[in-house]
Amino acid sequence: MNVMRKLQLSIFTMLLASSVSFGATAADSLAFIPGKVIPMGESFLENLQKRDSILIADQVLYGCELKDVEEGTVLGFPEVKQEENASLMVLGEWQIDTLKVRKQKKGAPSLLDIRASLRMTAFDEGEYRLPAIAVARLDREGVVDTLVFNPSVLAVRTMPVDTATFQLHDIKGQIKYPVTFREILPYLCLALLLAALVALTVFLVRKYRRKKVEAELQDPAHIVALRKLETYRGDRLWAPEKQKQFYSGVTDTLREYVVRRYGIGAMEMTTKEIFDDLKDKDVPEDLYAELKELFERADFVKFAKYVADNTENASAVPLAVRFVTTTYQSEIESQPEAGKTPDKPEPKINE
Repeated sequence: MNVMRKLQLSIFTMLLASSVSFGATAADSLAFIPGKVIPMGESFLENLQKRDSILIADQVLYGCELKDVEEGTVLGFPEVKQEENASLMVLGEWQIDTLKVRKQKKGAPSLLDIRASLRMTAFDEGEYRLPAIAVARLDREGVVDTLVFNPSVLAVRTMPVDTATFQLHDIKGQIKYPVTFREILPYLCLALLLAALVALTVFLVRKYRRKKVEAELQDPAHIVALRKLETYRGDRLWAPEKQKQFYSGVTDTLREYVVRRYGIGAMEMTTKEIFDDLKDKDVPEDLYAELKELFERADFVKFAKYVADNTENASAVPLAVRFVTTTYQSEIESQPEAGKTPDKPEPKINE
C-alpha cells in the first residue's frame, strides 16, 4: 500500500465532543479537549480573490497547517455548526490537502505536511473573531493530544465612498477596439463570393432571355403570336380580379406581332396611334373595327376598372387569332408578286 493510500486511511474528520460554532459573534467554543493541549501557533486566513483587503461576499480559506505528521497518525477535526441568519457563513466541510511527503530511513514512517481549511464568506461589513481550531491527534502509540491553533480576525470592508468629492458619472460606453484586417477578411471573402454569385446569376438569366428572344425571332411572327395566344385560351383568367392580366397578355402579343409584321413601334404607342398607322395596311375593314374595339376594351379594363362580361372575354382570343391568320395569309398571297424579278431590258443596239 503506497503512502497516499495510507494517508487516506489515517486522516479523517472526527466528530469530537468539542465543536466550532460560526454564529453572529463568532465566539470560541472548546467545551471539551481530550488529552494534552499543545499550542500550535496561529491559524491561517487566505483570501481567494488575491486582493489586499476582504470585501463583502469575498471567499476566504480559514484553517491550519500541520508539519511533520508521521504516517499512520489519525487526526480529527471539529464539527462545524452554522447558526441560522448568521452574517458569517461556512461553505462546505473541511478540505484536507497533503502539501509534501518526506521519506525517512528504512523502517521509519514518512513525514507529511498537511493543510486543512474551511471555505468561508461574509455578507455584512465588520470584524469577525473566528473561533480557535482544535485538532485531535491519535499517534502511532495510541496517545491522544489536542493541537490548538490560535484564532484569527476577519475584517470585511465595503468599497469606500468619498462623500466630499463624490460626483455622479454617466455610464461608460463600450470600449471600442480597432478592427484589424484579419477580422474583416472572412466577411470580405463572403461579400466577394456573394457578388460573384449574383453576377453569375444575372449573366445566366440574361443569356437565357437572349437565347429565348433569338429563338422567337427565328420563328415567323405569326407562329410566335399564335403560340402565345394559345396560353390565354379558356376562362381561368376571366374573373374580375384577373381580367387585367388577361387583356394585357392578349394585346401585348398583338402589339409584338404588329411590330414584326408591319414595322410599327406598337409597344410604345397608344391605341389611337397604332390604329392610325394600321389604316393603310392590309387589314380588312370589319377586322380592323373589331380589333380596335378589343384594344379599347382592354384599355378600359386596365385603366378604368371596367369588368368585361363573359361574351366579350370569350371573343377576345378568337378575334386576335383571326387577325394574325388573316394578315399572315395576305402576306403569303403577296409574296409571289413581290418575289417576281422584273424582266431585264434588252440591250440597245446602236445603229
